[in-house]
Amino acid sequence: MNSSEVYRRVVGVVCRVLNVDGSLVEPESHFVFDLGAESTQSIQLVAGFEAEFGIEIDAEAALGVQTVGAAVDFIAQQLKDKG
Repeated sequence: MNSSEVYRRVVGVVCRVLNVDGSLVEPESHFVFDLGAESTQSIQLVAGFEAEFGIEIDAEAALGVQTVGAAVDFIAQQLKDKG
């Protein structure tokens, strides 16, 4: 899966979980400061990414992922490692 496909799917999860318009989501968008994610929604985002991509995300590693672009990079790496 290429990075543009990962990005498109990440944006889809972000829009569903945070109830934001896709036009507001950019790679540099911060989940909390730009998109308004609260702590419970952060957990829902991780669960949404896991379900969307069929991966498991370590909770501690997820704490370091704070922007949409970082999520795309992180998920792309997880998919690559999964093989």
